[in-house]
Amino acid sequence: MRDYEISKNAKLMKIDKIASNFDVPLDSLMLYGDYVAKIDHRLLKSIDRIQGKLVLVTGMTPTPHGEGKTTTTIGLTDAVNLLGYKAIGVLRQPSLGPIFGVKGGATGGGYAQVVPMEEINFLFTGDFPAVEYANNLLSAMIDNSIYQGNPLGIDPRRIKFKRVMDMNDRALRHIVVGLGGIEGGIPREDGFNITVASEVMAILGISSDLNDLKERLSRIYVGMTYDRSPVFAKDLKAEGAMAVILRNAINPNLVQTLENNPVFIHTGPFANIAHGSASVISIKLALQFADYVFVEGGFATDLGGEKFLDIVSRVGGFKVSAAVIVASIRALKYHGGQKDENVEDVEAVKRGFANLEKHIENMKTFGVPVVVALNKFPTDTEKEIEVISNLLSKEGVPFALSDVYERGGVGGEALAKAVVENAKEVIPSFLYELNEPVKAKIYKIATKMYGAKDVVYSDEAETNLKEIEKLSMDNAFVCMAKTQSSLSDNPKLLGRPENFVVTVKEVRALRGANFIVPILGKINTMPGLPKEPLATKLNIDENGYIQGF
Repeated sequence: MRDYEISKNAKLMKIDKIASNFDVPLDSLMLYGDYVAKIDHRLLKSIDRIQGKLVLVTGMTPTPHGEGKTTTTIGLTDAVNLLGYKAIGVLRQPSLGPIFGVKGGATGGGYAQVVPMEEINFLFTGDFPAVEYANNLLSAMIDNSIYQGNPLGIDPRRIKFKRVMDMNDRALRHIVVGLGGIEGGIPREDGFNITVASEVMAILGISSDLNDLKERLSRIYVGMTYDRSPVFAKDLKAEGAMAVILRNAINPNLVQTLENNPVFIHTGPFANIAHGSASVISIKLALQFADYVFVEGGFATDLGGEKFLDIVSRVGGFKVSAAVIVASIRALKYHGGQKDENVEDVEAVKRGFANLEKHIENMKTFGVPVVVALNKFPTDTEKEIEVISNLLSKEGVPFALSDVYERGGVGGEALAKAVVENAKEVIPSFLYELNEPVKAKIYKIATKMYGAKDVVYSDEAETNLKEIEKLSMDNAFVCMAKTQSSLSDNPKLLGRPENFVVTVKEVRALRGANFIVPILGKINTMPGLPKEPLATKLNIDENGYIQGF
């Protein structure tokens, strides 16, 4: 059966029963039908239990095949529950852009899925629309202020804040607004980002409560006045109304796996252009009700992994018990120069191991115990598996085969045992101190995580850094934006590149999130659709069954 058919045949448990099984107070639930609920974030203020162990699920450099981090996270959650512990998975919400473009959903696969998958993938509980509306309200208030006499003296040429929508639409990257004469506003250049790249999404993901949310929203950097003074959302008095729109979106969503175990799904920042993990609130809540919490970090250790440990764990005050690095034979062969996954190639596996080896080093840099999950595929051969087993044994890195796609939780028991045996709570050793100069932080990430030998800056990036000096962001996090397809900033450099130089093209300031975002290489914060988008294959019948999904 296909993933969608498996999910449609699942025997779901009422969501209040799922919550009750894990001692989540029923009066904290806001039901969205029988199988979806939100959990009141204020519950955190009224409970104080012994927290479970937090495990980050990350990966080696992704390939076009996909390595299965979401599937592994869900399967591990089921497997650890089978071992007799209480485990909760924590995931980000899928974005409609990739769903209609190439990816086609992000709820796991095979017998390691979260359900109901249609609800999760398509609009869910309205969190993403709320982020859009809050973001675009601020954009509307910026243009309205200029139209109504411009009392703040905002320079329309220096507005930094963009509109957003949760769809891949390259035509909206660079646009002109305010056309249509006097009633149409003041003409100026503008553009759209995809919703998951919005600063509002990042802020929602790291806020601790509504007051913290409002304070962060108020600090959003809007642009500059004619005399080059910064303008913030609070100058437009926008934060209160934005928080009103987000009042329900701040509450994490509760769903279940095919094996009726709880999964929290909340916020959806991309890891190549944002911080790439579920909300701090959802992680904190999960830790109150589980022995083990599995959190997926987007893409590989150099992106979602580094950002989780350097940014999210610091914001949340989290200890991290282990990092599970998801790898596959076909990904190792890909990075070893073999593009045909159906061809046995032991030498390509050996060559590709250099990439996995670097990701193991990355996690060890933070002092976090590492376990490798070798995601099993039908094309893997015994010889190839034996090679990777020997290479990891020489490195002293525990690993296990994961067959959760075909077998669900049972297929992940060996991996679950390896995680439980090796997990120990540690406070990560961060790559940089927050009070270091921005360039020093960037250099440390580029050299230690990517393996770069140096970092250079374009003229535009140097100008950006001078402007950022006016924003009092001396203690900001660095949230790098770079390709996910390579350890470097060049997507064509596979394996473990060496002696390369990273180029910072521009630097953006997300003052509300307290992120400084260096843009490396060619990064689009508004993706485009492929030549044949998945949207052309999707349909629905009269009974509500989705076809082509």
